[in-house]
Amino acid sequence: SCLVGSEMCIRDSVIRLMGKKTPAKKAMGEAGLSLIPGSDGILKSAEEARTVANSVGYPVLLKAESGGGGRGMRIARDESEIKAAYDDAQNESRAAFGDDRLYLERLIEGGRHVEIQILADKYGHVIHLGERDCTVQRNHQKLIEESPCPSLSEDERQRSCDAATRATAAIGYVGAGTMEFLLTSDGVLRFMEMNTRLQVEHSVSEMRSGIDLVAEQIKIAAGQPPVSYTHLTAADER
Repeated sequence: SCLVGSEMCIRDSVIRLMGKKTPAKKAMGEAGLSLIPGSDGILKSAEEARTVANSVGYPVLLKAESGGGGRGMRIARDESEIKAAYDDAQNESRAAFGDDRLYLERLIEGGRHVEIQILADKYGHVIHLGERDCTVQRNHQKLIEESPCPSLSEDERQRSCDAATRATAAIGYVGAGTMEFLLTSDGVLRFMEMNTRLQVEHSVSEMRSGIDLVAEQIKIAAGQPPVSYTHLTAADER
């Protein structure tokens, strides 16, 4: 027998890798996904944060390495705000996660939050079930999910979904997972993080694809391959 969604079914080393933001970004960049400009790993000090911010351009976002739910994040809109933002993000991260390590990304304002649903079996087969637009949020908590994303070009949709499946296979992930991206003004989806679990909003992808994700995760845990799947397009759904 196998516990669905546990380390017995999904390689715990991959879960640990994707659970830390900077190693996850490095792995996904090496696998071919576009990234948000920022620090090359963990920041050592507020002074280093200032140097990186001056390089990538303001505004920037200080983010907790072990963060989630919007905690451990602070915006700095110019050089004068770096020290306070660094200290505040570090203190909140330490209190919330027991880990005060931070990294930095350029703040993408006006971008759209898009996530790609993934299924991967134990034999190296990976499929995607299209994307969900979850831009409408309150306090970094999602309120509305829409699929397909109305702002994503068909070319970028296919490129990013294909890249997400290749990246998932490259790290040896097994089970249901979600790749989260920001759609920037240049029309490119840039990787933020991967959720190594089945999310509450998975039912949106189920409605779009007609595939029962819970049933498929159980099949994967039992050693069966996921369903064969043809890429969805916005035109198909309309």
